[in-house]
Amino acid sequence: MNTALNLLHLLTPESILVETILVVLIAGLFKATAQKRNMLLSLTLIGGVTAGAMLIFQPHYGNIANGMAVLDPLTRFIKVVVLGLSLITAVYAVQSNIRQHFAEYLALILFTAIGMMLLAGTENLLMIFIALEMVSIPLYLLAGFLKQSSASAEASLKYFLVGGVSAAFLLFGISLIYGTTGATSLRDLAQSAPAVTRDPLFLAGLVMAIVGFGFKVAAVPFHLWAPDVYEGAPTSSAALIASGSKVAGFLILAKFLAIGLAGAAGSAASSQLQPGWLPLLAVIAAISIVVGNLAALSQSNVKRILAYSAIAQSGYMLLGLSATGGTALISVLFYVVVYALTALGAFGVVLHVEQRRGGSQLHHFEGLHQSAPGLALCMGVFMISLAGIPPLAGFFGKFYLFAGALGSASQGGNLGLLWVVAIAITFNAVSLYYYLIVLKHVFVTPATHPAEPVTRRNAATFVTGLLAVSVFAIGLYPGVLLDPLRAAAQAANRKPVTAAPVQPK
Repeated sequence: MNTALNLLHLLTPESILVETILVVLIAGLFKATAQKRNMLLSLTLIGGVTAGAMLIFQPHYGNIANGMAVLDPLTRFIKVVVLGLSLITAVYAVQSNIRQHFAEYLALILFTAIGMMLLAGTENLLMIFIALEMVSIPLYLLAGFLKQSSASAEASLKYFLVGGVSAAFLLFGISLIYGTTGATSLRDLAQSAPAVTRDPLFLAGLVMAIVGFGFKVAAVPFHLWAPDVYEGAPTSSAALIASGSKVAGFLILAKFLAIGLAGAAGSAASSQLQPGWLPLLAVIAAISIVVGNLAALSQSNVKRILAYSAIAQSGYMLLGLSATGGTALISVLFYVVVYALTALGAFGVVLHVEQRRGGSQLHHFEGLHQSAPGLALCMGVFMISLAGIPPLAGFFGKFYLFAGALGSASQGGNLGLLWVVAIAITFNAVSLYYYLIVLKHVFVTPATHPAEPVTRRNAATFVTGLLAVSVFAIGLYPGVLLDPLRAAAQAANRKPVTAAPVQPK
């Protein structure tokens, strides 16, 4: 009974979101009106904010069933982030072209948020798989929510088929890892893995698990679903895929590798290659950076540009995970949070343009600086940040990633990951072209035909502006995000591994 009560206490925010889903679905049974959409959004925001507030009153640390559900300051930080990203997506959804079954759409967003929070709060292989599917299945539905759109249906089908394959790879890899180590807890796995690092079955399981995670984070060569899904899905759905799921996915990948498989890392140093997940991750990072940036050069749709940009950004994040040392995880999480805020804001601008001009092709953004100067300025902030130009947050995120990789190399007394860093810096320069192409259409190219004004004073425009201000502020004062993240990570590292289930404040 005590374990059940501790589990309920630990999962109170998720329980509140479940109750919010039920309330939203019941409210959605009434006749659809514009006022009802705002009421449903209000109920969603109230439930989400209440769940976020409950995170503050939870214990500092918790560990249920040997890592099945865990809580520490870093986990709490990421839960707040993914919950906030989900609520912003709900705000965008009100301005989208989703007119039918809006309550169900908001419920799916909240269900995705629950999955992401559970994913962030576990250190057990089986729970990782279950939570990943709790994230993926609602996203499949969100991608195909526009039933009258063939592009949306195609995006959902492709996402579902690729997601099913990735789930199979991940589950088979987990089964092989469990078969060779006898552990499902990441901390137990850390003790068992060094003894089986040469076992072919363990190595096969490791590769399959990384393949499964590679699909989830859209790393090359597991990326082919991303451009079509980003383009065909409702823009608010694509925004959640690009932001919240990316944060949760990279956190659990970092936990899986850094906690569970630290003893099987090997070495990616150019002069001291050793088998393990580090060289595999470094190669995937390099290929993702190259392919993502080169493929984006030929795109004429802004959503596809953002999709290939996301693939390249995954490469940068994998480069950060390939580094070793105490600051590697912090730099990766800092960058993934900054990227999530930036990508979400960029999709917010795309959503406004789509609603007023009927599409997301580059020519739909022509003359935006005249018809909607505020949105144009926001788009400029987001594109420049994604390109990694100072003084915006994206520059400092990439700086911390590259510095961490080079610092890790210097500790080994060799060039280490310099080859991957050189590729990343080179192709980051290449990325300037397609980001500037977007800005050219926004600020320079005049509209070829009369275009409707884009700006509307509503919650979505306010949130987009707030995201732009946040990206700018973090660029000027990185410590606003970096200091709490570093403090949370350090506190998480100090937690007792065999702590009591709940340790109150």
